[in-house]
Amino acid sequence: MPSSPLIMALDQGTTSSRTMIFDANGLIVAQAQKEFAQHYPADGWVEHDPSDIWETILFTAREALQQASSIGTVAAIGITNQRETVIIWDRQTGEPIARALVWQDRRTAAMCKELVAAGKEGLVTQRTGLLLDPYFSASKIAWLLDNTEGARDRANQGELAFGTVDTFLIWKLTGGKTHVTDETNASRTSLYNIHTGEWDTDLLELFDVPMSLLPEVQQSAADFGTTDAAIFGHPIAICGVAGDQQSAAFGQACTKAGMAKATFGTGCFVLMNTGHQAVSSKHRLLTTRACRLGSDPSFALEGSIFIAGAVAQWLRDEVKFIDDSPASEVTASGLGSNNGVYMVPAFTGLGAPHWDSEARGAIYGLTRQSGRAEIVRAALEAVAYQTHDLFEAFAADGVDIGVVRVDGGMSQNNWLMQFISDVANVPLERPQNVETTALGVACLAGIQSGIWADETALEKLTGTRTGFTPNMQTHARQDLLREWDIAVKTTRYRARLQQE
Repeated sequence: MPSSPLIMALDQGTTSSRTMIFDANGLIVAQAQKEFAQHYPADGWVEHDPSDIWETILFTAREALQQASSIGTVAAIGITNQRETVIIWDRQTGEPIARALVWQDRRTAAMCKELVAAGKEGLVTQRTGLLLDPYFSASKIAWLLDNTEGARDRANQGELAFGTVDTFLIWKLTGGKTHVTDETNASRTSLYNIHTGEWDTDLLELFDVPMSLLPEVQQSAADFGTTDAAIFGHPIAICGVAGDQQSAAFGQACTKAGMAKATFGTGCFVLMNTGHQAVSSKHRLLTTRACRLGSDPSFALEGSIFIAGAVAQWLRDEVKFIDDSPASEVTASGLGSNNGVYMVPAFTGLGAPHWDSEARGAIYGLTRQSGRAEIVRAALEAVAYQTHDLFEAFAADGVDIGVVRVDGGMSQNNWLMQFISDVANVPLERPQNVETTALGVACLAGIQSGIWADETALEKLTGTRTGFTPNMQTHARQDLLREWDIAVKTTRYRARLQQE
């Protein structure tokens, strides 16, 4: 063991790749980040170039390693990643057969609707805890096989490999020696039986996906192989892997039943740990595998919002209303109210609890006096209203959500966190270290490699917490939510009309 052991967390997200290196006290000693291109070839289609994913991870990892070279030696690597995104590549060359289909991509909506109409959603939900929706990987895999020349035949002959982003990165890092994923990522594919812990042959048949495509599944803290010595100058063990939301929950120390976190990144994801029990939702929440260290599986109940931080990027990049994301807080807090303006940011459909893939973004309540500030505020408020809708779904399922631990880039917006607490009428806690997605997988890798004994170290590593307590009168909250409900219903009604 090195005298100053460090853990490197590769955090591959939807809009950027980051590397963070942590010391044994959970402190960040080096970090690097790089954004990469988003591709939108058609309405509702979202793609990434896998070479961009790999090159930005490689760049940030080498940059962070250089920064940390005088501090200590990296003992292990953890990988956390955007979930559900699909990459298929050639087993011999390692070359992807097409661009990655991103979790936000909705091109398989018609396929999923056909399966729902055929009565197949019950099977999918019972085995996987998921809904029949293009959000998940299985329909995307089928689409790539059927719409990439020769792919179906090559897959049937065992020439191709599938992976979520973690699997692709492990393959690249190990020089093609390891084709593996962890159970949190596998549980987002609609092909993995969360109860048996195995790829499900009935689901493979339903989506027409060959078993030969699929990686081996391991626990989140395990031996995932060793990096090729040429990549970083010497081999490094990969000891932890987890999907970004499960990793954030682990990093927030939500390791016991009843503990919940909300991550405000590109989207917003609320996870509540349900312990060893797979709790089924009657209000269109998801049941999924959580990170575990013991022999018994752990589960979580999850609500997913597709657009959270992505709305700030839209304000910055597409309409040029802000120069950077922090500017949105200044603009929004400068208004006394939203002046009747509401945005439904359904750029790629609506997630939980609506699961409406056909809905598209809309702004309501504009007047001659409405301007840039009102739209910026409406965009941020929409994150709060969507979060409220998730918490309502948890409550309707009889789950007491209690205090919610928040993290992610948008959690640093104090105005927004207070507004979410007010609108949702739920207390929030933000850790001193909000980089809990990277911290979570670093902890998994650190425990596996022996730097930390177990998950009890997590509470100390996250630091002190800042609280946000509800402070809005009931009638004001109800008025805001009534107008939001009207906006959502109008948006969904318009989507239905377009389909007729």
